Amino acid sequence: MTTELILEIAQVSKRFGGLQALSDVKLSIARDQIVGLIGPNGAGKTTLFNVITGLYQPDSGQFSLAGKPYSPSAPHEVARAGIARTFQNIRLFGDMTAIENVMVGRHVRTRQTVLGAILRHAAARAEEAAIKKHALALLEFVGIAEFADRTARHLSYGDQRRLEIARALATDPLLLALDEPAAGMNAIEKEGLRTLLLKIKAQGTAILLIEHDVKLVMGICDRLTVLDHGERIAEGTPAEVQRNPAVIAAYLGTEAA
Repeated sequence: MTTELILEIAQVSKRFGGLQALSDVKLSIARDQIVGLIGPNGAGKTTLFNVITGLYQPDSGQFSLAGKPYSPSAPHEVARAGIARTFQNIRLFGDMTAIENVMVGRHVRTRQTVLGAILRHAAARAEEAAIKKHALALLEFVGIAEFADRTARHLSYGDQRRLEIARALATDPLLLALDEPAAGMNAIEKEGLRTLLLKIKAQGTAILLIEHDVKLVMGICDRLTVLDHGERIAEGTPAEVQRNPAVIAAYLGTEAA
């Protein structure tokens, strides 16, 4: 049985002035996969992540999402196409409640016009009620429904990370792109994150993961793509990557010592 590919990119290159940040990079992610993007500092991971999610414009490359060509031209267009992301530095609306933050994420899928929302037509009210119900279900899914009415800035660090994921899931993504979601987490929070990511995968959402916690990456990812100096130097299962001499030299050698 052929596994459906959610994301395929090929020959992706990006230059910043005299720096060749990416050179002919390829990557693919299937519906039932968590794919890790790893490499040493300066390898090009964040640049590739930002290209895929529309923050940077590639100089060249082919992009396919769920079998259809797409152009990562801007973050809001990428979100509509089916890719949602989180950031290394948490970007919540601190003075809004948890449920309001998730509702904001959901509005990328709303049907009502701005005028309808202002005039509070019956259809707009019904849709807003449905959005709130869906947002609460997502807070339940990530494990923080009890804090639905708490402002985001007053949540614990780990719960803020969960809220970011809930807000991203509110867009109904085909692919969830996570930028160092375990950064700053303690061991208990990381285990909770691991459980949550496996739940998301089980529901059919593919995941692209940048993460410096090698133990977490090796334990949760189905496949890994390894970058070094803007080039892909390896791709495979965690076990295959761990045995790859180029990876050991470039990235894993000091971690495994």
